[in-house]
Amino acid sequence: QVPLVESGGGLVQAGGSLRLSCAASRRTFSSYAMGWFRQAPGKEREFVAGISWSGSSTYYTDSVKGRFTISRDNAKNTVYLQMNSLKSEDTAVYFCAAGLGVTISKEDYHYWGQGTQVTVSS
Repeated sequence: QVPLVESGGGLVQAGGSLRLSCAASRRTFSSYAMGWFRQAPGKEREFVAGISWSGSSTYYTDSVKGRFTISRDNAKNTVYLQMNSLKSEDTAVYFCAAGLGVTISKEDYHYWGQGTQVTVSS
């Protein structure tokens, strides 16, 4: 098990920024690739960004490229998602997840956090 806890969500105006954090309570965190997913009401959970275990490789869905940045600090067992230039369509519950490799498929991630709400007002 790799318990994950997200934080940093909230209400922000369009064009604003938020930084999400995902803390793991296990030191084996550094062995896992990490991903951020989001789920809007009535929609499927979708991949947003991913990062390899070392942090050397990052991946983004097209709609957030240039606006979001994923990073990790293995010494702190934490992964981050810096979100800039937020749009109303970014409104969703954001989840972090741990897996053996970075993929866009949620089925490939074994451990999930409980999610944090991000609401962007226009």
